[in-house]
Amino acid sequence: MDELVRYIAQNLVDNKEAVRVESHRGDRVTIIELRVAPEDMGKVIGKQGRIAKAIRAVVKAASLKDGRRYSLEII
Repeated sequence: MDELVRYIAQNLVDNKEAVRVESHRGDRVTIIELRVAPEDMGKVIGKQGRIAKAIRAVVKAASLKDGRRYSLEII
């Protein structure tokens, strides 16, 4: 799942080297933290959060295969 989020984020931002993805596994939910450069934050979030919502929808759809719940946090 980390690679999926990294792939999507790197194709959205200008500074691809600054993209960092970490996951923290909990009992019920795996939290995926996406970090990008401050100047690329708007590109990842999008107008009114539309791109962030779309990324979360893709993660949710992909999580059905894994059988785990994922939560995406953009930092």
